[in-house]
Amino acid sequence: MTELAIAEPRMNGPEGDAEFWHSNGWSREETSVRRLRQRIFRAAREGDMKQVRNLQRLMLRSRANTLTSVRRVCQVSTGKKTAGIDGQKALTPRTRVPQLM
Repeated sequence: MTELAIAEPRMNGPEGDAEFWHSNGWSREETSVRRLRQRIFRAAREGDMKQVRNLQRLMLRSRANTLTSVRRVCQVSTGKKTAGIDGQKALTPRTRVPQLM
């Protein structure tokens, strides 16, 4: 008889990326997000709504924005020990890395 291998469920991210969480250049990611926000602000101030929409779309698909958002929720926020809608907490670096693209 053959035994089926039971895979452990992954909470929030791929295996082996816990080192990524600590080695990531957070200042670089935050700078990228800040620059994009400034571009959106300038385009809105100039009344270029088409450019605003394009930049907002770019912001939504930005890897840097996703990473900094996850970091804020998991590490910086005061509610970091509160379980999310899925009932899971991400308190270790291994569980913080989101599945991206």
